[in-house]
Amino acid sequence: MEKPLITSLNNPLVKQARALHQKKARLESDSFLVEGIHHVGAAVEAGWDMDAILYAPDLLTSHFARDLIARLGTKPQPVSAQVMESLADKDNPQGILAIVRQKHVELDHLAAIKTAIALVSPQDPGNIGTILRTLDAVDVDALFLLNGGVELYHPTVIRSSMGTIFWKPVVQTSFDEFVEWSRKRSYQLIGTSARGDVDYQTLVPRTPWILVLGNEQKGLATEQTNACDVVVSLPMKGKVSSLNLAVAAGVLLYRYCEKT
Repeated sequence: MEKPLITSLNNPLVKQARALHQKKARLESDSFLVEGIHHVGAAVEAGWDMDAILYAPDLLTSHFARDLIARLGTKPQPVSAQVMESLADKDNPQGILAIVRQKHVELDHLAAIKTAIALVSPQDPGNIGTILRTLDAVDVDALFLLNGGVELYHPTVIRSSMGTIFWKPVVQTSFDEFVEWSRKRSYQLIGTSARGDVDYQTLVPRTPWILVLGNEQKGLATEQTNACDVVVSLPMKGKVSSLNLAVAAGVLLYRYCEKT
């Protein structure tokens, strides 16, 4: 039996969902908001735990979305178009969103991986989402977020990942713990720096390997490049001194996955 339509903006479930636009609520509840047909579908298909799925029947025009709602049975909660528009992060919402439980992958619980990328204190959520898409495209196994930086479950990360965040493990830990863990498992750490002494095109990675990139403003610190087995650089032939983080990651991942 279908649940009754929620029309009140003050409904507790609606208020819970709205609060998740704020970082404080995401941290306190250990959950986050996923918006849009493709993203919610990916979360469902990947088997992530959900507190609720809300949908606006009047806004759902996609056959895929309607089939998804039908397959989920009694779990989805119908809401009015007005309620959905109050929850949406942007104009013209697709009519479906979900409250999803966060996952916390521990280093020692990570399944065996052959290739990965590590970002040290990244600052731009769009870069993280874009790197997750690239990582998925080249079939790299995992992402490490080291020494904090942008929040993994920031709405922009979720949106720009195009659902890949639900398929690839992401480990959040410190740089020192990451290095200790990788040394015990004989990973080759490939650092990146404008001052790197190895041209990225000449390196043939030794599997298993992890590509390590610093943040958008400062790159890797000296002690961090010293912890890497090799440090590569990308040639810069124009007037700019560096590439966007996600672009640099894409160039390097495609290059080294071809060599692996």
